Order: sequence, then C-alpha cells, then structure tokens
Amino acid sequence: MLRFETSDGWWLVTHPDHAHLAGEFASHWGNAFFAAPEPWERVLRAIYRHDDGWRGRDAMPMVTKAGKPAAFSSELVGKYSAFEEIDLAAYLKVRREAVQLIAQEEPYAAILISMHTYNLLSERADRSTIRTEDLPFLDEFLVEQKTLQRALRERLLEDGEMDADHLTLESLDKHFQLLQACDNLSLLSCVDFDGDANLLHALPLKSGGASEVKVERVGERSFRLTPYPFAEQKIVFKLRARYVPSKSFASNEELKAALDAAKYEELDVSVTS
Repeated sequence: MLRFETSDGWWLVTHPDHAHLAGEFASHWGNAFFAAPEPWERVLRAIYRHDDGWRGRDAMPMVTKAGKPAAFSSELVGKYSAFEEIDLAAYLKVRREAVQLIAQEEPYAAILISMHTYNLLSERADRSTIRTEDLPFLDEFLVEQKTLQRALRERLLEDGEMDADHLTLESLDKHFQLLQACDNLSLLSCVDFDGDANLLHALPLKSGGASEVKVERVGERSFRLTPYPFAEQKIVFKLRARYVPSKSFASNEELKAALDAAKYEELDVSVTS
C-alpha cells in the first residue's frame, strides 16, 4: 500500500488504485511539446495495470515494528529500500505475478511492466538493505525478467500483429520511461510529497531531444510541472483512498479491521502548467 500521515491517522491507497491514477495521467499525456504514446491502448493498459499483482497483498495489510501501516511513504521517494521489513520471496512473488497476469492478455504491456520491475530492483534498489542470503534470489529474478522480456518481444515479432517499429528497443524504452514517469507522479501524489522532484527520466520531445520534467508542490496534492506534458492546462484527477483514524496499530489484524471498516473516498489531485 501507500500511506500519507495526518495529525491523527493515515490515508491509505492500494497499489492498483495508485496504478489507476498513473494510467489517468498517461491518458492525458501529450501536447504541442510531448507526443502521446503509440500504440495508445497497449501502453495505457501497461500503466493502468502495472500493479495488479498487489491486490491480494494489499487485502492483507501489515504493520511495521513501530506499529505503522507497512506502506510506501514520503520518506521512500527517490529510493527503493526498506527491504529489512519485507519477506523478499513473497515480494518477488507479487512482482512476478503482476507481470504474468498481464502477459496472458497483453504481452506488449507485460514487457513494459517487466522493464519497470527490473529497473526498480536493479538500478533503483538499495542492495545494502537486502539480506545477504536473499541476494541470489533477487539476481535470479532479474535474469528471469530479462529472459521473459526477450521471449515476449520475439513472440510479438513472429506473430506480426504489431508494427515492428513499436517493438524496437528504442520504442519500448520510450514507453517504459513514460510508465516510470506516470508511476512516479502518482507516487508523489499518493504521499503528497513536499520536496524537489522530477519524473525520473528525460522524456522525448516532439521537436527532438528530451527534457526532464520538474515537479513542484503548490498545494495539497497539487503540483506544477515544468515543462508541462498534458493536453489541458489544469486537470483535477481523483484518487481512491481510505482513512484510518489511528497513529499506530498493535497487530496486522487491528489494522485490517480498521481498513475494512473505512469507506473509500475520492481525493483531488491536480496538475497545472
């Protein structure tokens, strides 16, 4: 899950709801400066569905040693760490299932999700927070993901159902970077991040070259992006979340009971040029 702390409790967001917000960002992507993704439907499906594998895990929330909801928080923005508090084997199982689920219906989307997963667990992961005895499992998982990406790409090329131009490594990398950008903007929104941020990659411009997109918080879950990548000058999105009115929980069961009793609400997330 993802969490945002208040004076007396927590807003909690499931991974699929976070991914849905990322997909909403992607669906509005493109203007005079930034091109919309193509193939549109396949890329959007990858972004909307990139965290489907977390549904079961999010239905069974856990608490940290300090009694907080175990979740992605503002402190982890820009990092991929805190592996001391998770069961790596169970975590990799979730990540594997997220790719396998979508691969059955949309191999192209699965390639992008696998690239996202690989990047998180290689370039962005803090290996010093992973137990030494778990590192071989992580490395085996990374090799598995690279192998899967190649196999899915080769299958799509052989099938001939897609324009081969969309299956070049350059095209796949461009769409992977868009997934990362929308994912990161959603993470910033879900934790209402108040600090210097960007959308991770220099993103391609219509005129050629690429540009980093800077993110500035200008209000509660409200952000100014420079340069601005969306079609409308200001857009208000909706984020599904639940509020639990307690600062700490004695057990996983207590947190689950509080979360199950909480109603889903829609929080505004706004972006502006």
